[in-house]
Amino acid sequence: MKKIALVLIIFHLSLLTSLACTNFIVGKKASADGSVFVTYNADSYGSFMPLYHYPAAKHQPGEMRKITEWDTGKYLGKIAEAPETWNVIGNTNEWQLTIGETTFGGRHEMTDSTGIIDYGSLIYVTLQRARTAREAIQVMTSLVEQYGYYSEGETFSIADPNEAWMLEMMGCGPDRTKSTERTVWVAVRIPDDAVAAHANQSRITRFLDGRYTPVKLKDLQKKYPVGGKKPVPNLVCYSDNVVKYARTMGWFSGKDAEFSYNAAYAAPDFSGRRYCEARVWSFFNRFTDDFSKYVPYAAGIEKDAEPMPLWIIPNKKVSLQDLRDAMRDHYEGTPFALDKDGDIGGGIFQMPYRLSPLSYKHDGKEYFNERPISTFQTAWSFISQMRSWLPREIGGCFWFGNDDGNMVAYTPMYSCMTRLPKCFSGEGADDITFSMDNAFWVCNWVSNMVYPRYSMLFPSLKEVRDSLDQSYDRLQAQTEVRAQALEGDARVRFLTDYSCQKGDEMIDCWRQLAFHLIVKYNDCAVRPTDKQRRFERDQYGRGARIKRPGMPEGYVKEQLKLTGDRFLMPVEEKK
Repeated sequence: MKKIALVLIIFHLSLLTSLACTNFIVGKKASADGSVFVTYNADSYGSFMPLYHYPAAKHQPGEMRKITEWDTGKYLGKIAEAPETWNVIGNTNEWQLTIGETTFGGRHEMTDSTGIIDYGSLIYVTLQRARTAREAIQVMTSLVEQYGYYSEGETFSIADPNEAWMLEMMGCGPDRTKSTERTVWVAVRIPDDAVAAHANQSRITRFLDGRYTPVKLKDLQKKYPVGGKKPVPNLVCYSDNVVKYARTMGWFSGKDAEFSYNAAYAAPDFSGRRYCEARVWSFFNRFTDDFSKYVPYAAGIEKDAEPMPLWIIPNKKVSLQDLRDAMRDHYEGTPFALDKDGDIGGGIFQMPYRLSPLSYKHDGKEYFNERPISTFQTAWSFISQMRSWLPREIGGCFWFGNDDGNMVAYTPMYSCMTRLPKCFSGEGADDITFSMDNAFWVCNWVSNMVYPRYSMLFPSLKEVRDSLDQSYDRLQAQTEVRAQALEGDARVRFLTDYSCQKGDEMIDCWRQLAFHLIVKYNDCAVRPTDKQRRFERDQYGRGARIKRPGMPEGYVKEQLKLTGDRFLMPVEEKK
């Protein structure tokens, strides 16, 4: 996600990562119920982003499609429209295909300023044209070869109900006299029993050293059919020029087996490791018995520290709730935790976030803040669930939240739905127009009350958030049983109505939460509930009174280190 000029993004990676995204991938044999999962934080300051909906359509021969850059709205050009396009809800489509992304930037000279396809348009055009992950890779790579790739380096998560892939892509610059191709890319299939992640740092390293089985995209289905009897090996596909281009540019001179994609095109520096790879480390750390050996790498300080693997085999099956928890992570209980003694960056009320920019200067020295997975700059967040054993209208459940994942309930939106709930549609609101009917603004209203008084207010938000999550979980099975009893349009209408109902209920709960917070915690005090007023009486028979909690003990301790006895009460002699 990028909302500042391209030159600035590439000039200083810390600026890029302040507007950064996070993706998690879970293979079907690594999940608790056989689902394939992809998660995504769209972390973009100031971006008003509704839930996208592109209805299915048929197009006439010769019809063209305008391409505007997803981040800026800049017109880039036109491409030929496909004869038929699929229904898309958010970042998934009616076939349960899901695509997410994170930007890693890479070498600035590789950006193709003459290209027509930017990374955001590439996602949504592909979702309208492809039915499987393999088909999506074919569509994406052919589109950028034909029209040019306008964006900087990108990692894509591409998954369907049967398998998941990680694709990394960069352009070959505006001057193609040194190369006939327009992009360099590599796509690795994530093993079914593995989990993977990426967070704004290129993660694919050596892929020609024997660990992977190279295969041409056109030969994938023939050699390794989905659902075949033989186990699928660790597969890799790549552009013909992926090594040759690096040699031509003088960035690589070794043997092919020694070629590393990220070393050649986007080598991780301190920012790429501490701001980005540390998020991947935190996700992997949840599903291993001991991941401490990779702390030096994620910390970014030891130059020759051992890099993390592209994926790991988790020590337990990963559930939907595990992914909710991972998306809400602030490095709790890890070496990167934000609540250590002496760290008062979270303020009086111990906010597990740090203000941007990620780095700051004082007395001629530059310092940095930690950048956790959960961040207040998130415009929207999702967990896409894809299930091969269910009819496709039912199998694709897109769990969506229009704010920081820690501050919202993930609401079920089925990928077959043909209309959106008003709260997610963007109707009547934009980036400068507040609306009580819009999830982006109501959720941000609540979270922005909570952030500065986190330890005081967050328990109330968490109670409502978790209650909604649990209610959705309880309803999912019975809702899908009812949906399976229906067919065709009736099934689609039922799931559309259900999704819209849940969206309406969510925003109503959040409005009530907002009212509750402003009343209960007005003026930094805590107002008692009606029940407490009625039943909690003091020695004089008075109901519960407003409480003034004061400063947390940990903050008091750090404050006194700075102020000493400046505010020490004098001891008065008794007369």
